[in-house]
Amino acid sequence: MLWSLIKILLFIAVIGALALGASHLMDIEGGVQVTMAGTEYTFGPLHAVIALLLLVVAVWLLLLVLSGLVAFLRFLKGDETALSRRFERKREKRGLRAVTEAVLALASGEGRAALKEARRVEKYLDDPALAELLKAQAAELSGETALAAESYRKLIENDHTRFVGVRGALRQRLAKGDRETARRLAEKALALKPAHEETQDILLRLQAQAHDWAGARQTLSAKRRSGTIPKDVYTRRDAVLALSEARDVIRADAGVAAQERAIEANRLSPDLIPAAVMAARAYIAQDQQRKAAKVIRKAWEVRPHPDLAAAFAEIRPDETPQERLARFEALTRTHPYHQETRLLRAELNIAAEDFPEARRALGDLTDGDADARAFTLMAAVARGEGASDSVVEGWLTRALNAPRGPRWICENCQHVHAEWAPICSNCQSFDTLSWKASESPRPGGDVPASVVQSSLLPLIVGRDPGPDSGADAGPDIGHDPGEGPDPEPGTGGVPDLGPIPEANLVDLPRAGDPDQGDADKSGDEARK
Repeated sequence: MLWSLIKILLFIAVIGALALGASHLMDIEGGVQVTMAGTEYTFGPLHAVIALLLLVVAVWLLLLVLSGLVAFLRFLKGDETALSRRFERKREKRGLRAVTEAVLALASGEGRAALKEARRVEKYLDDPALAELLKAQAAELSGETALAAESYRKLIENDHTRFVGVRGALRQRLAKGDRETARRLAEKALALKPAHEETQDILLRLQAQAHDWAGARQTLSAKRRSGTIPKDVYTRRDAVLALSEARDVIRADAGVAAQERAIEANRLSPDLIPAAVMAARAYIAQDQQRKAAKVIRKAWEVRPHPDLAAAFAEIRPDETPQERLARFEALTRTHPYHQETRLLRAELNIAAEDFPEARRALGDLTDGDADARAFTLMAAVARGEGASDSVVEGWLTRALNAPRGPRWICENCQHVHAEWAPICSNCQSFDTLSWKASESPRPGGDVPASVVQSSLLPLIVGRDPGPDSGADAGPDIGHDPGEGPDPEPGTGGVPDLGPIPEANLVDLPRAGDPDQGDADKSGDEARK
């Protein structure tokens, strides 16, 4: 309100000043005489001032027209002018609108529309990198892989966009299944941006799949330096890579080199069971049994595992069952109530023919949702105590229908593996295998029968059955229950039940057999 009043007062003051000035000029005598082409023009003071103002306006308009003509001529020549800038702003506005529409189309999954807008971006904006990137992503979305590859190639030629181009080409190669080319592209991308987490993960996975363990360990170190992986995860995965390298060296029969790598893997992660087993066997090969036992005991304290028990047995392969039972006390007194410890104690006592103690070790493991190993061992106990064939067959039938117990299962896809591996054979994930029970309550066809049978072989007793051992005469412990009706436990209804094979139940003599002594002797010889 006050400002409006001030403006009105200023306007009145200016008008008043002009009126006063004009009145003053009209009172002044004389004037201005101008002679032009022999004609004399006389102006009074007021008219002279008005003529002067008109002359100034005319000169200004003339200069404005002249500058416009000069600008038009420069525009025709291609120079930057106000007119060219006006057109440029208009093009830029259209280009930015096209960018917005392209991004929205990409977010909506409309590849064709995004590609159309990307071409408009290329037309209106002087930004080849942005246009090529939008075109590449739109081409990928619409399925035009050749056009996308061409756009990524152009991005690679630009220093500023080289990483984006390499990454796009890498994704295309991965989609095509060309892992070797993808691995080389990932190495180039990581060289351009060493701290890029996605590229690190892709390269690590590709190197592991290609068994390039040394390169994978370098990539893992790069992840650790960039802070994209916790220290404990880095330590475990470094141990997994070292173990994998040792396994490959062992396959190549490199001797001492393989042993040192196995020991290094165990040093990096003492709780990694495969590393502990391999390190123990490396020490055994170096005739360092005490170190081997120490490695196994340390891993057993973290988690009891049948592979650890098998390696512990290899330390002294020629000992008697009683000596083995006493030596294994170093393991069985740790986690005495763990399922693996109880199964191990039962097997040891079966080997020593102490069947009542084996039954006490099993205890309630055969109740509820017990796995096939417990039922198989109970069948061996029953055979050793002189039970009838129907009782033994009943335990075997329950073993057929029971879960298989803990196995190496991929955390990512739940695929079951016969043995530990650094990479899942099904989904190609790295370091995802865990020793755990399958989610399926009944055995399925996800593992070959031979694998299931091998997991039920007595861990400590005797050697693997040979071709003439008669193992095929017995029931197939790896039978898939889905293949036919399940017989009832304890009824003797197992089809084609032959002699109990040594490979599954340890061919122990029954109590009261007339050939007890000869059986004991032959059993001792077999176990030795």
